[in-house]
Amino acid sequence: MKLLVVSKIDPDALAALQATHDVVVAINPDDDTLVSLIADREVLIFRSGVEITRRALEAGRELRLLLRAGSGLDNIDLAYIEQRGIDLQRVPGPGAQSVAELTFALMLALARNVVTADASMRAGRWMKSELVGHMLAGKTLGVIGLGNIGGKVAAMGSAWGMTAIGCVERPSTGRASTFADHGVELVDCDEVIARADFLTLHVPLKPTNVGLIGEAALRRMKPTAFLVNIARGGVVDEDALLRALREGRIAGAALDVHATERDGYRTPLADLPNVVLTPHLGASTVDSQREIGREIVRILSVLVTTTAPSLQEVSTPR
Repeated sequence: MKLLVVSKIDPDALAALQATHDVVVAINPDDDTLVSLIADREVLIFRSGVEITRRALEAGRELRLLLRAGSGLDNIDLAYIEQRGIDLQRVPGPGAQSVAELTFALMLALARNVVTADASMRAGRWMKSELVGHMLAGKTLGVIGLGNIGGKVAAMGSAWGMTAIGCVERPSTGRASTFADHGVELVDCDEVIARADFLTLHVPLKPTNVGLIGEAALRRMKPTAFLVNIARGGVVDEDALLRALREGRIAGAALDVHATERDGYRTPLADLPNVVLTPHLGASTVDSQREIGREIVRILSVLVTTTAPSLQEVSTPR
């Protein structure tokens, strides 16, 4: 089959695909490059970091499958995919644990002043008496979006001795009972924001979630609360967040995802000492990417055995 890989995937998985398929690799191409490369491709493999525009998809007249090596779909034109009837498959499971673990790394970094402590030691300063932090145990963990990732975060928080509360887009008595069995209380979004000592975000970027955490939500948070955004940059109004932090209306924030994600850009949030910033590392672990790679290979092997004979032929790799 003719594959186009536009995001980094596990090296072993890529080698396995190159051994059995015609594979073109172009990491994070611009739209013009993507349009030129996709014309004869049957499968597109991608992650975040590359925009899959309608223009590019229209150019890919031979596309049978779009394979997201992860979960988020905010970088692709879903309406056109549905209109065309192109198969879209995700591999969300392996990355969820990595993202959940990074959520806790960021919470701990905020609670224990890890970044400031590290910088002070490197500068030859001994700030032990100045860097008194907070425990996670006994605090309220508020999770906006109790899905695949948020559910793991809430369960982990409960196991750590936190009071875990969260919200979902479509609550029900049955879902509340299921979450309660895992030590998580299902409440509405406003209550999550108001009660949380640590507020973590795990929702997709879609029109209803753009700016979800803006001026009004930030004013409902406790002044002692910390915000962790590991969802998508647009979910948080970063200008409003900057004002809230400068005015001391919340205690701190950690962002793995950002409204602007590109090399060379420096966010104004980087000037604040109570902010931790990472470059969209959520699912970037060897372990999760290895499992995602294996699942990609499996999905394509199944596809080859179930498609028309013309698609089963192995072309000479480029």
